[in-house]
Formats: sequence, C-alpha cells, structure tokens
Amino acid sequence: MFDAFGDDIWLLEGDPLRFFGVPFPTRSVVVRLASGGLWVHSPVKGSPERFAAVDALGAVEHLVAPNTLHHLYVPAWRAHAPQARAHAAPGLLRKRADIDWDAELGDEAPAAWREDIDQLVFGGSTLIDEVVFYHRASRSLIITDIYQNHDPHHDGWFWRGVKRLVGILGPEGGAPIDWKWSVRDRDAARAARDRMLAWPFERVVLSHGACLTDGARGRLEEAYAWLG
Repeated sequence: MFDAFGDDIWLLEGDPLRFFGVPFPTRSVVVRLASGGLWVHSPVKGSPERFAAVDALGAVEHLVAPNTLHHLYVPAWRAHAPQARAHAAPGLLRKRADIDWDAELGDEAPAAWREDIDQLVFGGSTLIDEVVFYHRASRSLIITDIYQNHDPHHDGWFWRGVKRLVGILGPEGGAPIDWKWSVRDRDAARAARDRMLAWPFERVVLSHGACLTDGARGRLEEAYAWLG
C-alpha cells in the first residue's frame, strides 16, 4: 500500500476505478518538504489505513489536484487534514467550485515547495492541461495522465486490447491517443515538453501503471516525439 521511492518520496497505492468503463489503477505521491510537512499529489480514496500511513510521516501541508480529472478525493483528505492547503490545476476552480481551494497551480512552483519541487503546465490540449512536477531530491518526474503504463497482468483480454489501442498498455506504455488527438496547440505542447525534458530526472512516477525506472528519459522522448 505504501512504498518508499527515494529520498523523501513515497508511493501510496489507491483503489482501482473506472473512467468511461475502463479500469484504472490509482496512485498518490507523498513528498516530505524541507519544512517537514507533506505534499500529497493526486490524493487517492481515503481510508483509515491510508490516512494513518501518511500521518506517520508527518503533517499534510499541501493537497495537489494536478489536472481536471484528479480531484475526486480532495474533500475527504481536506476533512482529514483541515490544516492542509488545497491546490487546483487550471480549470478546477470553475469545475469544482464546491471545493474550498486555496490556490491555483501555475507554470512556476509556489514558494511553499519551490526548494524541493519544480513544476510546469503541460498545455496545448483541448482535453486537459496537466501540471507536471519534478522532485529534485529523488530526481523523479511526476506525471498524472499524459503518460500511462498499465500492467497487462491486471486486466482481462478485452481491456488489454483497448489499452493497447489507446497506447497505454505496459510494459511499453505511452501517451494516450485521445490526449494526443486533443493537442491543438503543438507549439505550446512542444515548449512544455522541451522544458520538462530539460529537468535532470532519472525516473518517472506515474499515477496509472508501473513507474519508469530504467531508460525513463528515452521512453519519454519517444512518447512525445510526435510533437516535432
């Protein structure tokens, strides 16, 4: 349920969910900041066990919804950790006006975590603008939906076929074809890709599927080569 991924970074596995019928594994990333507080990326469904595991590391200071799809469980985590600040991806303030957000994520990291984590908005899509993060201490890139790597052993033949067609089936994984089709501003997407690839990451943490630990940079370069 909870595994260390490097210096001051942990992976918290969540319950699988379905999106338009397609089964998706879920995962949160927990980072301990220089302040000693915790930064929780894409909160998974809460449970007493998950809350306890995170609380054992420290106090949650920040809850991060990295795109307009990863917001479902922010309210429950906010109720559990009322001291935490909730950060919304571009578009979420309007989509989830029922949540008491504290700030909107932008193209630069806020002062609260700038020392530990860098970020950018991977724009250009009419479907979703995702905020991508880079955790310096572990040299880990953190991606939510624009690259996925679903374990083929977790699905039956039908869903394996669907995910292969969409381009997200492991062990290769890749950028989902529906997201590719939605990219209308290639200049913006290309600029974000180039800036992301300039970070000195060695591994990639994914919200959906197996993380990339070997040849991560080459796999991402290949996945976004279609941008030119």
